[in-house]
Amino acid sequence: MSDPTPLPPEAQRALAEAEARRKASKPLALPPEQGGREGPEPVRYGDYELKGRAIDF
Repeated sequence: MSDPTPLPPEAQRALAEAEARRKASKPLALPPEQGGREGPEPVRYGDYELKGRAIDF
């Protein structure tokens, strides 16, 4: 398998800017959910999973 084509300078700059924004951002200070589900925040990952069934919204 050959090496992938290198990214153009614009794409490299955009990736570097996105990484800088991720490093500078602070985690959300969400209040604890009362009676909520365990696991990752479903809104962040785009779906709910309950008993092996994924539900997109």
